[in-house]
Amino acid sequence: MTSFRPFALFILFVLCTSSAQALPLPGQLPEMSETEWNLLAAPDLEPSAAVDFTAIIALSNCSGGLVRFENSLGPDHAMVLTNGHCLDEGFLNPGEAMVNRPVFRSLRLLRSDGKASLGNLRATRVLYATMTRTDMALYEVQETYDDIEKSYGVRALTIASKHPEAGRQIAIPSGYWKRLYQCSIDYFVHELREDKWTWSDSILYRQPGCQTIHGTSGAPIIDTETYEVVGINNTGNDAGERCTMNNPCEIDADGNITVTFGASYGQQIYWIYNCLNSQNEFELSRPGCLLPGLR
Repeated sequence: MTSFRPFALFILFVLCTSSAQALPLPGQLPEMSETEWNLLAAPDLEPSAAVDFTAIIALSNCSGGLVRFENSLGPDHAMVLTNGHCLDEGFLNPGEAMVNRPVFRSLRLLRSDGKASLGNLRATRVLYATMTRTDMALYEVQETYDDIEKSYGVRALTIASKHPEAGRQIAIPSGYWKRLYQCSIDYFVHELREDKWTWSDSILYRQPGCQTIHGTSGAPIIDTETYEVVGINNTGNDAGERCTMNNPCEIDADGNITVTFGASYGQQIYWIYNCLNSQNEFELSRPGCLLPGLR
């Protein structure tokens, strides 16, 4: 047990001191092994919770969700959504995108109560990833939707094809920490800037309830009424600094900058649909596609 003491101390420090979460710098957030993750206690879900941990994923360094497009079929290879900054390969530069990159990564699928893993899914490709305009990575896994439903009884969450609405109640289940956050959408930020990255139309959470922390990166933002994924959790202002790493700032259409210590944010994902062809493959040159392509 002594070998886990530094990790346990880190967990205690993060849970007690972090009021927001942002891009985890290399070495800032430890890779969590399956053994360490199993030792992490999950709180009991509140009886009033509208969302549980069904289809939620724990990565070694982030959170994620098992997702599908609106027209995905059972025999299709399943997909896992997380942040672009959660890739094993490291951060992507502004304007950069990763498309159809072969990978091998193990992803833990949570039990609905969040207290244990049902099993591991095997990511074989990064279908698309970027940290520009949004912060997303979409993995294709070896298993099909039918395989997962047959083996684990789990159905994937559907990615919404419409812009989310302010005031809607949302839940953010973190697979990394086995924690569930609940609040509502406050408003949408014209631009959110953090260090050299800029995101568009970002989602600000109305507090209290969604003071997300490091490790919750990549968790799906779920509309509690429709149960659709309307965004992806990605960052927060840790120290009240202005536009620096781990301290994003809001920029309005007139260029005015606002900094809110402790604010937490998510990013848009509905843009995916304008970038898919009839086979649900990414075609970034399509008219109306807002996602950056390969340079």
